[in-house]
Amino acid sequence: MKYSKQGKIGTFAIDHIMKMARLILDTNCFAYNNKYYKQIRGAAMGSAFTQVLANIYMFEWEQDLIQYQEKHNGIYGRLNSIEEIYRELEKAQHKDINIKITTIISTSIHFLDVTITNGNGKLRTSIYHKPTTESYILPYTSDPPRHIHRNIPYEALLRAARICLHVNDFYFERIRIDMSLLLNHYPPSFITKQINRFFRLNNAMSVLHELNEDVYHHLHQTLLRQPTRREKTLIYMMHYPTVKPLVLQPKIWNKELMYPCYLRT
Repeated sequence: MKYSKQGKIGTFAIDHIMKMARLILDTNCFAYNNKYYKQIRGAAMGSAFTQVLANIYMFEWEQDLIQYQEKHNGIYGRLNSIEEIYRELEKAQHKDINIKITTIISTSIHFLDVTITNGNGKLRTSIYHKPTTESYILPYTSDPPRHIHRNIPYEALLRAARICLHVNDFYFERIRIDMSLLLNHYPPSFITKQINRFFRLNNAMSVLHELNEDVYHHLHQTLLRQPTRREKTLIYMMHYPTVKPLVLQPKIWNKELMYPCYLRT
């Protein structure tokens, strides 16, 4: 309620949001081994709603840590002892038994899909791959619209160029992308063509052929500052919430999905 305006979040009334959330949480069912089950605690992380709900919950959960950080001009500082930092994290540890905090002090840490390394006072970022995650992408033998296959190598290289600070890290990530595409039956000629398309459209062919550091640095900085497709959509909807609201956007047809009807007061 504290983030609402006149009882609304955007164009949705708080009451409608609560009803839709309750509908999803109360009908969280799935089938396994020819039996139907109802999940009574938590929700499926594959659900778009669950991800949003988790973000909202964690936003509220971390407010004490954020206030501590702002008060001390950064949670990690010379004026704070390690013991004091541990005490604050220990307080947060007991706020919810379902949320576990792992504390790590190192010159290299992983955050989401990024590895951040402190080398002699200079930060270096590269892509982090979980050891348990397989190199799986949409197989070439599947049958979606062909532009989706074309966009997969491009988007993978775009992500790598945005995250990898050093050209050598980007090079090894490009090799990994090549291998992932080959393992998923993408033709070598197709891979070469789409990789060349990425470098050609971004005026960075010398990075492909020579690992030119200066050109890559410019490519990295340029792409890093560009909003993603999702960010562009969100920015547009924030400025024009009634022109193209989410509920009126076309949805992908799938007979196995059910979209709830709009709630009426």
